Amino acid sequence: MDDVTRVDAARDGQASGAETPRRPWRRRLGFILAGVVLLAIVGGGAQYWLVSRHYESTDDAMIDANTTQVAPRIAGQVTQILFADNQHVTAGQVLLRIDPRDYQAKLDQAQAQEASARAALLQAQSQVTVQQANVDQAVANVQVAQADLWQARQDYDRFQKINPNAVTRQQIDAATATYQSAQAKLKASQQTEGGARAQVQASQAQVESATAQLRQAEAATKAAALQLGYCTVTAPASGLVTHRSVDVGNYVNPGQAMFALVQDGRWVTANFKETQLAYMRPGQPVDLTVDALPGVTLRGKVDSFQAGTGSAFSVLPAENATGNYVKIVQRVPVKIVFDDDRIQDYRLAPGMSVIPSVRVR
Repeated sequence: MDDVTRVDAARDGQASGAETPRRPWRRRLGFILAGVVLLAIVGGGAQYWLVSRHYESTDDAMIDANTTQVAPRIAGQVTQILFADNQHVTAGQVLLRIDPRDYQAKLDQAQAQEASARAALLQAQSQVTVQQANVDQAVANVQVAQADLWQARQDYDRFQKINPNAVTRQQIDAATATYQSAQAKLKASQQTEGGARAQVQASQAQVESATAQLRQAEAATKAAALQLGYCTVTAPASGLVTHRSVDVGNYVNPGQAMFALVQDGRWVTANFKETQLAYMRPGQPVDLTVDALPGVTLRGKVDSFQAGTGSAFSVLPAENATGNYVKIVQRVPVKIVFDDDRIQDYRLAPGMSVIPSVRVR
């Protein structure tokens, strides 16, 4: 047992003697690792102090553009589609046609009604001319009656002043009758003139009514022409046609989205934290890194800030005045426009991820 114990002790001594020289290397390795970590911390701090603190960046940003959902303004069957998927089109270019036959028939009917209303107006205007002529004739008759009355009155007064023995009774009665008849004729002529003038006013009212009907018919014609024009769908702006959901033969209704038009012009919408906006101003330069363009850094500049946080315009905005309030750092959308001609060489689509770095100092 003593020999075995001495052998085991000798082995333990050899093992301990072999491990003894390794301990200083472990300590050196620890010091080296600690130094590397310290240098990394110091380097990171220097990097932040010299460069990073002058920039504000976020990964909550994307390419943005104006997108128009093109929908018909009338109902009908699609007869032609004149564009390809993802094709670039210009403003006013014809993109789609809807069967126009029903709307052409409505336009023809409206034009016929307009022609009828125009003829009715001409007839009413001619009636005014005829009635005005009647008024002129009635005025002339009144003037004749007035002259006859004046002459009859002169004769009547003359016979009244003459010695009754110098004239016969028959002459006096005749002068009196002529005078009274002239008075009656004058009244009748005046009444005829009044009736003629009333007829003129009635004819003028008919002209106004016919004019209103003509305007109504003209408006109906314009409306029918507009409806017919809506059978041709054109591009409201220049851009790329995409997300098509209609085909030839489909029946479409007003307001039904048929395809989307992504208009020309791109910008970046970056949602910065409100704590990052202290030194951010419009016009500051921005470095833009697009995930779809590795190794490419585009230039831009801050354009404007949304007048409210993203949550303020959400469908269900937060009600901080009710319940328990928990403060959360809000994000504010910032519009960044490109200041780089190279964007024409790349295919930038709305929704692509971007990392903007705004130089604020």
